[in-house]
Amino acid sequence: MLDQQSREHDFPSLQDRVYLNTAAEGIPPLTVNAAFQQYFQDKLEGMDGRILHEAVWDDAKALTGQMYGLSSDEVSICSCSSEAYNLAYQALQFNDGDELIVSDLDFPASYTFGLQQSCPATVKVWKSRDDWQLHLEDLQSLLSEKTRVVSISLVSFFNGFKIPLQEVIQTIRQHSSALIALDVTQALGRIPLDLEGIDLVVSSTHKWILASHGGGLVGVPASKANDWTVPAGGWFNLKDAFGDQRFEKAESLPGAASFTVGMPNYPAVYAIRAGLKYIVDTGVENINRATLPLVEACLEGLKELPVELISPKQAENLAGIVAFRHPDAERVYQHLHSKQIHPMYHAGRIRVALHGYNTMADVETFLRELKQALS
Repeated sequence: MLDQQSREHDFPSLQDRVYLNTAAEGIPPLTVNAAFQQYFQDKLEGMDGRILHEAVWDDAKALTGQMYGLSSDEVSICSCSSEAYNLAYQALQFNDGDELIVSDLDFPASYTFGLQQSCPATVKVWKSRDDWQLHLEDLQSLLSEKTRVVSISLVSFFNGFKIPLQEVIQTIRQHSSALIALDVTQALGRIPLDLEGIDLVVSSTHKWILASHGGGLVGVPASKANDWTVPAGGWFNLKDAFGDQRFEKAESLPGAASFTVGMPNYPAVYAIRAGLKYIVDTGVENINRATLPLVEACLEGLKELPVELISPKQAENLAGIVAFRHPDAERVYQHLHSKQIHPMYHAGRIRVALHGYNTMADVETFLRELKQALS
């Protein structure tokens, strides 16, 4: 992933384009394709194939735990991050007067449960300032004895802002007894993680870890299992789904295990194992070290162009995403796309995401063509 030979071998589809949209869709290495093929071969075994599926499930959980800093028993896999949050908030069983704090840089999956009419909790928004960053004193002013949970993203999907995690944790602990739910979708596989002090960890699987759709990686420390045990129907999540009392009571497994309510999406699980293994073998620290200069070069290049930068202006406050606006952004995007340069465009915003398969040549090509489109 980090040299030309491995890029050409593992990511052949990238040879003729500049791909800058990993924050939406990661490009899987060929090992993920091999994992899908292996799933099919194992599925041909029928019921005997379940033994093989379960072994892959265990491996995927172990790799997830390694990335989260948790044991295999403290993680599980559901269908997507949206499902993970819906189940998590179902576990909390909000009451009137409870408050959920979210930020205006977060993805809808992490907070829209609280906006449904059926949810009695009140959603309070930690708003970013003109510098496109979240400030701790603004969070502090929102915290109270009513705060049930603070749900935040380590890295914003919107503009790449990376929160000062340990300072955020300290602020929450000093001013409330709230649980902390952290979305690491835009960080997992891209930057090293230290998640000590987090009560719930969630990530999707089709972005920076280079796997497929159909997965949501959930982490619940054992000490918080009682808080995040989901009272959902199912069978895979239950202590005894087929026992003598199956029509009298249903009791969920504790913590993370309660988030997988039915048959695991094994094709995705095979892909998740392959994607995580590729990232682990490459080394997240190596990926970050190789990619940080690209982020810095992209950021500095954008500062010199007539665009509205909507990301923090310091690279240390970013991970792999830089975003900007322009009145003619759609036309600019179409020009870039015609040159086989692929950032993300949405409602006047262009977002660039840089991963380990990107190069300085990618950044230079992007900035050159962007400058031409803006002239």
